[in-house]
Amino acid sequence: MDTIMMTASEVAEAMGVSKAYAYKVIQRLNKELQAKGYLTVAGKVNRKFFMRKVNYQDEDRKEQ
Repeated sequence: MDTIMMTASEVAEAMGVSKAYAYKVIQRLNKELQAKGYLTVAGKVNRKFFMRKVNYQDEDRKEQ
């Protein structure tokens, strides 16, 4: 079962980037979530938000 939050290692693997860059991506996404009033966890990012932002959804699901 997938957890709600993704770690930097998972982000790095999904994007094919270094772990250091993954932390920068997480920081950027968490800043965006905080601006919307969401609670964030340092070094982790919400999986659904990450997938939506990097456009990893099925094409059929985007239209819904």
